[in-house]
Amino acid sequence: MRKLLLALFALCISFATPCFGQNAETETLLIGPGDLVSVNVFDTPEMTQDVRVSDAGTVRLQLIGDVKIGGQTPAAAAKTIEDALISHQIMKAPQVNVRVKDYVTQDVSILGEVKNPGPYQITTPQTVLRVLALAGGLAEDADRKITIQRHNQPDQKIEYYLANNADQAMQTAVMVNPGDTVIVPRAPIVYIMGDVGRPGGYAIATNDSKLTMLQLVAMAGSTNKTSKNNLRLIRKGPDGQQKEIPVQLAAIQKGKQPDIPLQQGDIVYVPFSWMKNTAMTSSSIVSSTASAAIFVLH
Repeated sequence: MRKLLLALFALCISFATPCFGQNAETETLLIGPGDLVSVNVFDTPEMTQDVRVSDAGTVRLQLIGDVKIGGQTPAAAAKTIEDALISHQIMKAPQVNVRVKDYVTQDVSILGEVKNPGPYQITTPQTVLRVLALAGGLAEDADRKITIQRHNQPDQKIEYYLANNADQAMQTAVMVNPGDTVIVPRAPIVYIMGDVGRPGGYAIATNDSKLTMLQLVAMAGSTNKTSKNNLRLIRKGPDGQQKEIPVQLAAIQKGKQPDIPLQQGDIVYVPFSWMKNTAMTSSSIVSSTASAAIFVLH
């Protein structure tokens, strides 16, 4: 009976261990200098202590001395302390729990196309939506593909797509940690010039970050009655040279030709009628985009 009870007790301990420790797979926020951590050793209350992390990333623990846990997750720090207890021959099978009681305030840097870029102080992980709100939200010409660079992990970059759909944006929102950098690039711009209702540049800020020829013409208020049907698509090739592609708009509208997906920097030129037409070279069309108004339609 005694052996059975001991076996049951050991089984209970084995199931309890994951609950006592932390799940390293779900932790992303690292321990840093100045953080206040709570160290608990299972069934050894006299070794429980709260200690501040030094600038060198170490904590001074009873019976052990200095242990370096800076730059680690709480779960990894617990394992480091367990190894230290074993190596110092203080315990044979310690079970350690590390919890951060107070993160030192660190800036999160929000850069790029937001209304108020700059550093913002946060003390705990926040959703990317809340962090963007601190900066006043996205600027009108912001791309919805956002990059988050982890603090102390420059090689770890997380891509987040801010969908126009509110439910999707919230369900897919990632966490931003103190010290991280959030980068919001400018949205790709395409231009439509010539005889349309509203010529200018248009940011590709649709929910799928795609835009076609027909969509662009519709955004620009459609072609005017005085326009010609033979459009010109000016696109920069891999060699950096501008290339001109003829486009039959009527054929696309009637479904006789497939719609054309547009790329960043594309310029669509809608010629005027013979009565109003003036000679426009590709270079003069490209030059005219420098002073074009930029529109954002979601």
